[in-house]
Amino acid sequence: MAQLTEGERRAWLRLSRTEHVGPVTFHNLIARFGSASSALENLPRMASRGGGRNFVLPDPAQAENEIAQLAKLGGRLIASCEAEYPRGLSALEAPPPLISILGHPHLLQKEMVAIVGARNASALARKFTDMLSRDLGFAGLVVASGLARGIDASAHEAALAVGTVAVVAGGVDIVYPPENQKLYEAIGERGVIVSEMRLGEAPQARHFPRRNRIISGLARGVVVVEAAEKSGSLITAQYALDQGREVFAVPGSPLDPRARGTNRLIREGATLTESAEDVLAVLRPMLGGGFGEPDGGEGGPAPSALAELEAQADLIRTQVEESLGPAPVEIDELIRQLGAPAGAVLTVILELELAGRCVRQPGNRVSWA
Repeated sequence: MAQLTEGERRAWLRLSRTEHVGPVTFHNLIARFGSASSALENLPRMASRGGGRNFVLPDPAQAENEIAQLAKLGGRLIASCEAEYPRGLSALEAPPPLISILGHPHLLQKEMVAIVGARNASALARKFTDMLSRDLGFAGLVVASGLARGIDASAHEAALAVGTVAVVAGGVDIVYPPENQKLYEAIGERGVIVSEMRLGEAPQARHFPRRNRIISGLARGVVVVEAAEKSGSLITAQYALDQGREVFAVPGSPLDPRARGTNRLIREGATLTESAEDVLAVLRPMLGGGFGEPDGGEGGPAPSALAELEAQADLIRTQVEESLGPAPVEIDELIRQLGAPAGAVLTVILELELAGRCVRQPGNRVSWA
C-alpha cells in the first residue's frame, strides 16, 4: 500500500492511457520497473525489442489537464496501490490501475452488493428492486449499479438515503442515458460515481463489459432482478462468478422473456432471491472480511536482474514467436512447452504486446494480434 506523489500519479495516468497497455500489462510493467515513471522511460525500447516502431507516449500535458479538469469538478483519481482504492477491486487479478470518482469516496470502503437488471424492466420488477435496495441499504450495505435505465435506476434511487455507487461506461462527467441527469446529480451529491474511462469520453459498446466487471468487482455479490438471455446483466453475473462473488437471481414468469436469464441462473446454482434476507443469509458470514490487499506501487527488480531477463529473452524470442498463432494459447502452457524460464517468456510476450504484435485473451492466454 502506497500513496502516490503527484508526479507519479501523472505517470500512472499516462501509462494507463498508453496504447497496448491494458490492466494486466500495466501491473506487469509496475512489477518489472517499480514505478510508472520508470516504465514510461523503458516502453519505447521494449516496444522496439518486440518489433514495433514509432512508439508514441501520451502527452504529459494531457494527463495534467485531465487531473486538473477532474479536480474542477470536485473529483479525483485513486490508484490501485492506494488505501482509498476499493478493496473489492484491488483483489481482482488485474484491477483497473486508476479510477476517477465524483462524490463521497468513503462509500467505496464499505461493504457493497450490486443490483442489476433489464433496462425495459417491468413495473413489478422495479417495485421489487426498490424494496430490495432499501432493505439491503438499511442492513448496512452500499448498493452498486450501472446508472442505466430500468432496474439500475430503481436500485440507485431507493438506495440514495443510505449510500449508492454508480459505475459508468464513459467519463465520470458524462451522463448516460441523458434521462438520468437528475439521478446522476443526486448520486454525485449523496453517493459516488466511478469510472476507469478518461474524462469526457462518451460511452461506447465496448466500454460496457469493462463497466460491468467493475460493478461485480466492487461487490460481495450481484443480484440480477430481470435479464433476458444474452443481456449485459448476465455478463455482470458471469464476471461475478469469475471473481468468486456470490450470484443471486430473482425468479420470474416463464412467459416473460425478461425472466429467462434470471431463471436460468437459478437453475445453474444462483441463490433464488425473494427478499433482502435471502441475500443477507448468504453474505453475513463473509461481511467484514478482507477482499485482499492493494498492489504495491514501489519496488521492482534491480537493473542487473532486468538486464539478465532481457538477455534470456533474446535467446528464446524466436521460439516464443514461432509458438504463437491466431488461436490463443495459455501462457503457462507456452512456458511448459518451451522449457524456458518463466520470466524470459513473460518478457518476450510483454515486448510483443507493447509492439502491438500480440494480444492478451481471457484465461491468461495470448495470440497474434
